[in-house]
Amino acid sequence: MTLSLLTLGRKRRGYVANISSTMGQLALFGGGYCMFKYRVEPFLDSLRRELSYFGVKLAMVEPSYFLTNMIQGEVCNGTVQASWDHASPEIQELYDDNFLADCELATSDLLKPLWAGNLSLVTDCMEDALTTCHPHTRYSAGWDARFFYLPMSYLPGFLVDLMMYRGYSGPAKAL
Repeated sequence: MTLSLLTLGRKRRGYVANISSTMGQLALFGGGYCMFKYRVEPFLDSLRRELSYFGVKLAMVEPSYFLTNMIQGEVCNGTVQASWDHASPEIQELYDDNFLADCELATSDLLKPLWAGNLSLVTDCMEDALTTCHPHTRYSAGWDARFFYLPMSYLPGFLVDLMMYRGYSGPAKAL
């Protein structure tokens, strides 16, 4: 979508705002989501530099955790359950049923900060990115993005790992 609009953007010297995620800077869980967001970040950085020669300004909005249809409890838990059901018996034995219960608990209660329903934090960033003469390169939407995920992304990997291990239920049959 972004690439198809570039010709128009170059002609009009416009603004482009793309949505990424804080998970593009700090992967807190496995799966394709974080990997995709990691790929989006450098793509948008290089695109911003290339388009700057044509007067096009590109900004990236990196929301943190917000209650959207994708991550509502029932949908997310259904996705986790479906992944569990499709996992091989060997994987299910390695992680056991407590892992599944911990994942469902995390998605139902622990990951609901007070601002998670306030999507205007994201749309305000988008509006600023598209209407300001000199937009920021990156916008962090959500208090946890600014005060948890972003600072955590600058820490050494072993410290991030330690912090994540404390709140993460690993495989039951790990070493």
